[in-house]
Amino acid sequence: MTMAEIRIRLNGEPRGCRSGLNLQELLMELGYQPRLVVVEYNGAILARQAWPEQVVMESDVIEVVTIVGGGS
Repeated sequence: MTMAEIRIRLNGEPRGCRSGLNLQELLMELGYQPRLVVVEYNGAILARQAWPEQVVMESDVIEVVTIVGGGS
């Protein structure tokens, strides 16, 4: 059985993903390391501890910012 697909907007681009994923699962499927990103979910920064409970829904807008270490 094939999972249904939903459409979201990720970093300003339309994208399809499997329905039923939580935010943490989506990030891992997309190749992000969750400990190295900050997520804005529908206009608000979403705390990392909320990711496993936040189900990604049709038309959600997600911005993922990768944390880069270093300094000068």
